[in-house]
Amino acid sequence: MARPRRGCLAEPKVPRRMPDPAAPRAPSLSSPVSNPGLLHVVLLVAVLYFGRELFIPLVLAVLLGFVLAPLVRGLRGLHVPRPPAVLLAVGLAFALILGLGGVLGRQVSLLAENLPSYQTTVQAKLAGLRAAGGWVDRISGALAEMRHSAAPTAPPAETASRAEGPRPLPVELHSPEPNALQTLQALLAPLLGPLATLAMVLILVVFILLYREDLRDRLLRLAGARDLHRTMAAMDDAAYRLSRYFLAQTGLNAGFGAFIAVCLWFIGVPNPLLWGVVAGASRFIPFIGSVMAGAFPALLAVAVDPGWSMLLEVLVLFAVAELLMGQVLEPWIFGHSTGLSPIAIVAAATFWTWLWGPVGLLLSVPLTVCLVVLGRHVERLEFLEVALGDQPALEPEEQFYQRALAGDTDALIEQADKCLRERPLAAYLDAVAMPALRLAQQDMARGSLEEDRLARFRGSLGELVEDLEESREPAKAAPPPGWQAPGAVLCLGGRGPLDNVAAALMAQVLAAQGFGVQQGGLIGSAAGTGPSAPPRLVCFCFIEGGSSAATARTLLRRQRRRLPGVPALALAWQAAPEGGLVQALRAEDALVAASLPEAVVAATSLAGEALPVVPRPAPEPPAAELVPAPA
Repeated sequence: MARPRRGCLAEPKVPRRMPDPAAPRAPSLSSPVSNPGLLHVVLLVAVLYFGRELFIPLVLAVLLGFVLAPLVRGLRGLHVPRPPAVLLAVGLAFALILGLGGVLGRQVSLLAENLPSYQTTVQAKLAGLRAAGGWVDRISGALAEMRHSAAPTAPPAETASRAEGPRPLPVELHSPEPNALQTLQALLAPLLGPLATLAMVLILVVFILLYREDLRDRLLRLAGARDLHRTMAAMDDAAYRLSRYFLAQTGLNAGFGAFIAVCLWFIGVPNPLLWGVVAGASRFIPFIGSVMAGAFPALLAVAVDPGWSMLLEVLVLFAVAELLMGQVLEPWIFGHSTGLSPIAIVAAATFWTWLWGPVGLLLSVPLTVCLVVLGRHVERLEFLEVALGDQPALEPEEQFYQRALAGDTDALIEQADKCLRERPLAAYLDAVAMPALRLAQQDMARGSLEEDRLARFRGSLGELVEDLEESREPAKAAPPPGWQAPGAVLCLGGRGPLDNVAAALMAQVLAAQGFGVQQGGLIGSAAGTGPSAPPRLVCFCFIEGGSSAATARTLLRRQRRRLPGVPALALAWQAAPEGGLVQALRAEDALVAASLPEAVVAATSLAGEALPVVPRPAPEPPAAELVPAPA
């Protein structure tokens, strides 16, 4: 589906109907009743919030199904029947999860047993900090003084009465010792919720993998059987992105945890296996996962090492490992697989954490990926892709036009440098700058472009032309010497409001090819300086909708009278081949090009023919008079 272009066409004006005084007044736009979309969003958020006990296991099961689907397909490829393949894949996954849970429990119990032995080291470090300048004592004293001054003081009479009265007797309440059933209940009560969620996820994953095709057919029926191709494309896109994301993320995080565990073992931090598992699992949480994973080993290093070297080694380890993962491995492996912008990831993490707590933080990225996929394939939800996706919200020509209107020349030059690394100058100007000129001309035709913005637009393009001229490199294949003389090619604009700007861009393209160019227009300096030689070629530049066919015909006839025998090349940018402008240009024997690269090819072919120089007659006015007056 082609993405609709934004900001090019004006919306038609609809005549407004006068309200009937006798009719009941409709609710205002600001009223929630008149905005059903807002009501739907609020209702959906409320359903997700109050039904989180049901939706969290369902979402976990669906995402785990995406991860296990490739394993099931692999087992099916080995001629294993579907039920045993599903049970084997689910059993392996949950055995791995339970094994990691058992390892974590064992490591936590060992850490709890060794914590009292670290108390002496911590007290010795605190005593050393107090002896080194006493700044810890000063901070503690200042805090105690502030707390004492902020505490309310009782009146003197009340204080005296309290001092004279009898002291209250202390009362202690003792609850009876719990029996075996109460002790068992106290131990199992915190585990009932997670165990119930785990059992529900297990059952849902099994049924999702068993009836995967049937569920997909039902979703296709609900989404609309008339457009199976688009629905299948959306589902395949979501499945591919989520499967690739989870598998790659799981592999990277497992390697990250193993690397951390080995390094912590070499450093000497206790329970390195525990911290390796925690580090690998914490990286599923965006942004704060690595900080959380490194905080615990850092605190333990403070309690274990009498000095500070272990703490520094742990901090350096996590900083280097996170830098390597975030800046090298993940961009190299993931690329743009998730399709989310950094701002969208932050916003999604905040929203889903508020909605579903820590589980929402863990699921924020995959859930937002699903929303972006919906926005890419459903027209009414396109705003989701624009708001959350990593693709630019504006097309390159729209970005060029917006930055030129704002006078942001630095952004224009930065965009030009980036594009020129991938394509030549003619292709960049033809694909980005010339469409921006058409957008500006359309706004001028509608009367929506003010004079100050138009002046800013021209000034920005003038500075861009000067920057392109200064950074121009010598041409690899220069034309014959006669075509390199200043003024060998004369670039002129039509009578349109921005035709002279197009002529300036055309002059830059030809100068980059080694031609000696002289340009008459409103912006930019001449691409070639010095005394002008008799032109060997005259290039006219027209943007369709700016100059009429009659005007183009008049300019070409005047050129033949002033410069007889000099060929004319007309750039009618993106004009219809059967349109009036192109037909008028061809009727006057002009060589017509529809794009800047075509114009460069035409000028190069003319230069290769080594046309003779035709001297200008003495009584005729100079070629500068050919420059049309600005509209």
